[in-house]
Amino acid sequence: MPKYYEFKIAGYYLYFTSFCVIECMHVHASDRKLTEAGSAKFFVRENGDTELQNRGILNDREIAKIQAFIKENYKEMYMKWSEYSEKGYYGQEHPV
Repeated sequence: MPKYYEFKIAGYYLYFTSFCVIECMHVHASDRKLTEAGSAKFFVRENGDTELQNRGILNDREIAKIQAFIKENYKEMYMKWSEYSEKGYYGQEHPV
């Protein structure tokens, strides 16, 4: 279960699972078990904007904080993602 960072953002770990690397880059956010069940899911575009697919248990304020964090750090996060997946950003036909 790769985490993008070892620390929490707005009280949540940001991670992806080995099962989800077949999709384009995205970020799960969860405060407990690092599974897809109950987590929020943000697809990441090549400019750092996100598309919220599932809000999980997060409120609007937490979602906004995480989206802002992803926007500021998406290039670094993509480096971690690309260690596990050949898929690119959301909405992109070919990886960078």
